[in-house]
Formats: sequence, structure tokens, C-alpha cells
Amino acid sequence: MSGALPPLGSLTDRVQLQRREMTREDEGGHATLHVPVATLWARVRSLAARSAISADARASAISHVVVIRFRTDVKPGDRFGYRGRHLVVVSAEDLNGRRAYLSCQCSETGVSG
Repeated sequence: MSGALPPLGSLTDRVQLQRREMTREDEGGHATLHVPVATLWARVRSLAARSAISADARASAISHVVVIRFRTDVKPGDRFGYRGRHLVVVSAEDLNGRRAYLSCQCSETGVSG
């Protein structure tokens, strides 16, 4: 991602930051829960889409970039809820080194059959 700052007023999408939590199950093993942390203004842009195979089914993998105001608590494994979709954070980096904006590379996988 380039170090260019987003234009003023471009954080127009509302997203919900969700933290991944692991809980134990009675039968053994664990379950994954996503707990809401905050609702934020963001700029969400899709980058690319490709066909994939997920658990012996056809799927599509879509990559996104989500830009938010700088936060220190966003890490890989967290996700953004956006218009009923779940964008999983793959990486998060300071956009220009000044701790003003955070650029998150995200992925979304949808199974089609």
C-alpha cells in the first residue's frame, strides 16, 4: 500500500471491529467467537477476486483494503463486519508512519456450492 493519505471525508463506510476469542467446549476442543469491540468509520475498497476450493466446495476469495483511523489493537485474525459480510484482517500497517491511519489488508471467502 502506498503512503498516500486518504482524502478528507473519504472514511464514509461504517464497519464493526470484532475480536476473535477462543472458548473451550464441554466435549473437548474449542470454539471461535467474534466479540464486537468498536464501530468505526472506514474506507473499504475491494482489490481482487479469484476462484478457490474450500473444504471440497467451490468458493470465491476476495481481497479488500480497509483504512481506519490509527489503532494499536487491530491484529491479524480480527475481522470487520461490513454490510453483512465478514472481512478477516490478514495484516495491518501504519499508512504513512505518522500513526494517523491504519491500512488493513483483509480477505473474504464465500462458498458457492
